Amino acid sequence: MIDTIILILLGLIILVILWKLVKNVMNLVINSIMGLIILIAVNFLHLFGLLGKTDIPINIISVIVCALAGIPGAILLILLHLVGLY
Repeated sequence: MIDTIILILLGLIILVILWKLVKNVMNLVINSIMGLIILIAVNFLHLFGLLGKTDIPINIISVIVCALAGIPGAILLILLHLVGLY
């Protein structure tokens, strides 16, 4: 009887932990996708053309930065491109 109660409690604890992980992973995925969308939108609208600069190159490095850092990564790439470092 006590074994069953312990197993049910362990199952509930594992379920709560998995729910928290999935919830955090979904936030990370949404943040990464939003960062990529911002980068693509800036290039699609040719916002840097108004400043006399070329568009941000979308290559493996910029995709990795946006995938890992999300929206702050896209802002960082935009700022670095404005300064001329990327």
